[in-house]
Amino acid sequence: MKIVKLLPQVASSLTTNKLRTALTMLGIIIGVAAVIAMLAIGNGARQSIVSSIESAGTNLIYITSYSEGGARNLTPLTLADAEAIAVPGAAPSLAAVAPSVSASYTVNYADESTSATIYGVTPEYETVRKIVVTEGNFITDEQVDNRSTVAVIGVGIADDLFNTRENLLGSKIRLDDMVYTVIGVLKEEGGSSFGSQDNQIYIPLTTAQSRLVSRSTVKNAVSTISVSTTSTDTVDSAITEITTILRGRHKITGDTNDFRVLSQESMTEMADSITGVLTLFLGGIAGISLLVGGIGIMNIMLVSVIERTREIGLRKAVGARKRDILSQFLIESLFIGVVGGLLGILLGSVISVLIGKIASATSTNLNPVVSISSVLLATLFSIAVGLIFGLYPANRAANLEPVEALRSE
Repeated sequence: MKIVKLLPQVASSLTTNKLRTALTMLGIIIGVAAVIAMLAIGNGARQSIVSSIESAGTNLIYITSYSEGGARNLTPLTLADAEAIAVPGAAPSLAAVAPSVSASYTVNYADESTSATIYGVTPEYETVRKIVVTEGNFITDEQVDNRSTVAVIGVGIADDLFNTRENLLGSKIRLDDMVYTVIGVLKEEGGSSFGSQDNQIYIPLTTAQSRLVSRSTVKNAVSTISVSTTSTDTVDSAITEITTILRGRHKITGDTNDFRVLSQESMTEMADSITGVLTLFLGGIAGISLLVGGIGIMNIMLVSVIERTREIGLRKAVGARKRDILSQFLIESLFIGVVGGLLGILLGSVISVLIGKIASATSTNLNPVVSISSVLLATLFSIAVGLIFGLYPANRAANLEPVEALRSE
């Protein structure tokens, strides 16, 4: 019997008990929707992190203290290290060097308070990290030399403390019982999975080292040295020059360095790899619900075989072959899987859009991306679930003996 001739019988069987068919399909719908939404969120987070890294420029290099194996005798980077790298002619591939320290603090103004990441920086930080000040000025060399208590704040801090972003120059904020004068307001950047400049505050490096950051056994220690190269083409040579200078200063003779030099490209690859694994993990977790939906199909199809035993026996008695019965039940199972999968793709896409709107409303740079590959994957999975979990019930129905089936009550 041709498959086309089976379709009316399949439609009749599925519509006889519409509620049961719908509930069976619901498991597939939820499973596929979960897979689509989770993969979309993972892809969105992936793009957000990568774009946040790349927005700083492709000629940016980060230097941090690092010890392979987590050794305790880690030699911190210092301001002197940054100055040695910045010596004219020492590293020709470098354009600017910006050492910095960071810490998290509660910022207060009158009765208002908010949490912020505080960065102690030098004037070069503005150029290297492409900081944009919309009102006022950034940190100056004079303020660094004088350990001035001045601050450049993000718009998120301005909103939380002052409920405005205008006319804030000269306002006073309190950090760790010390009053700082606002000298600049940053351009709005928006939140992202990689942090938000809007909730950051910049103060002179020397001020941060003496007043906010815990004192180290090494004088003038810094947490990060950010470096911009003369061009994208000189990144590799810049890394070599920096490594040579720091190995000499730290008197390193072995193969293991006590610092790490990372380019934007390597950071992008690292972030892409991590978020790729996270996306697969999220998809795998969501796939469990799809498996549960498949078990639901098998369960309902087995119930359907029992209920339709006499019908199967009658059809086989009048000439229906084993493959006809097998085809009918497989088509029913496949129909539930495919239609449920298509509806699940639609629901997952809607959920992804809603999550994107919620993220936008909360100023979070997350835009879930429903990729063609995830849609194809979900479609193939729903087809596979329909076939695999429908095979056993269909085979059981096809193997019923006509006489025994007709005797069934």
